[in-house]
Amino acid sequence: MTSTTAIKSPQQGARHDANAPLLSIDELPPYAVFNPDGASPVLLLCEHASNRMPRALGDMGLPDHERQRHIAWDIGAMALAQHLSLSLDAPLFFTNYSRLVIDCNRPLSAPSMIPEISETTEIPANRGLSDAERQQRVDTLFSPFANAVSRRLDRLQDQGERPFVVGIHSFTPVYFGKPRPWQAGILYRDAVDFAHSLIRELASETQLTIGDNEPYNIHPDEDYTVPVHADARGLPGVLVEVRHDLIDTDAGVAAWGKRLTRCLKASIGGQQP
Repeated sequence: MTSTTAIKSPQQGARHDANAPLLSIDELPPYAVFNPDGASPVLLLCEHASNRMPRALGDMGLPDHERQRHIAWDIGAMALAQHLSLSLDAPLFFTNYSRLVIDCNRPLSAPSMIPEISETTEIPANRGLSDAERQQRVDTLFSPFANAVSRRLDRLQDQGERPFVVGIHSFTPVYFGKPRPWQAGILYRDAVDFAHSLIRELASETQLTIGDNEPYNIHPDEDYTVPVHADARGLPGVLVEVRHDLIDTDAGVAAWGKRLTRCLKASIGGQQP
């Protein structure tokens, strides 16, 4: 008689020992750079590029269909960001792990940085984390990405350049049961002229409804990229949000990539001395 032993899967969002590494040596690093030597004045960021989770966290207690949803990543954003990186010849910094592990576009004080609930979905692996567990995620995933972007901006500004910081994001067509009317939106605080120029360029295509600080707005208590990497440095910075059902195919990415390339070039040209 052959007996079988049930193997307990690590895929249950079991607590990770903060004294052990969060990432194994054969896992991807916390972030990567695409087209690092791009000559464009645009610096592209994609903070929600992936739904990957560190092996040590298993599936974070979530079924596969939840890990494929928008709560885990910005669907289509990475493909669009890569398209723009090539069409603009712009460097692109992007994260390699899900925003459910830690959100690299949230300040350290924001509860949503490591969400216990995302929209209406509970995230079992994020419940009741110790200070050490939270700090490990900051040290392993958040800080390396944030510091790498800061170093690049430091270098550019030391060289007398004035880069345009552009984060690439996507949003859901329906949020908490309410349809959203926009195909895209531009989010900003201090960079009013740059943002309004982008909005005008996009809205010149008559079939488009473009959000002005919609479907979200930028706030220093809830956002990191624009307040820290752009506004605090006196640099023009925006987040570009595209509805994700418009960029979840190759054709959609190509169409929006072409559109945003034109609009960014036109807006940047109008901002440069």
